[in-house]
Amino acid sequence: MKRRHFIDTHKGLTGLFILSLMGLYRAWWNPTAWIYLALHGTYGLLWVLKSRYFPDKRWEEETGWGYALIILGGLSLYWIAPWLIISRGIQAPPWLLGLSIAIYGLGVFFHFSVDMQKHTALRLRPETLITEGLFSLSRNMNYFGELLIYLAFVLLAQHWAPLLVLALFIGVEWIPNMIRKDRSLARYPNFEEYRRSTPWFLPIPWARFRGSRAAGRGQAEASGPGDSDPS
Repeated sequence: MKRRHFIDTHKGLTGLFILSLMGLYRAWWNPTAWIYLALHGTYGLLWVLKSRYFPDKRWEEETGWGYALIILGGLSLYWIAPWLIISRGIQAPPWLLGLSIAIYGLGVFFHFSVDMQKHTALRLRPETLITEGLFSLSRNMNYFGELLIYLAFVLLAQHWAPLLVLALFIGVEWIPNMIRKDRSLARYPNFEEYRRSTPWFLPIPWARFRGSRAAGRGQAEASGPGDSDPS
């Protein structure tokens, strides 16, 4: 089976898992649980749709059950947040609910828009360093979007454990992949200009890259290895 089959299955089951927890703990009247279900459940569905219509080639590789156990076990750590909310009857104040929804919306926009831009740009110009649009704000806008998405989940849980899980993924998976991506693109002449002019992670709109469109042609795309991790 391909890597994406295991990842997509776990993502797609997230909503059902949260519903099962709500039934187990009889949390049908907890607004925070319902909002968490709406946010994390739809994120899982959006991931599956993304995998279907603009997939990342990295997840097309064939793999075995060893990888499956690792990835499924790792992703299941993200289910700690809904378990805490539902089992403990956590109810976030209205202002925190609103903040979490707003952060989640921004994260979804950045994460999926970047992946769609990458997919479309590479179909039109396969050998191009993408430096325009959202790629002009940060070299890792997809990870920034994911950070916002999972920060929304962490805020709703109001517990240190989901924050620790997020920090673990950032340290073990995200940062090494971002470093490898920059190294793999360092051999391209226009990348150095792009690297100096564009933030590594946090977007800075007023410092966005303004290099010429033609300068990136004949080079690798900016999202490179490590894009769209199964977080």
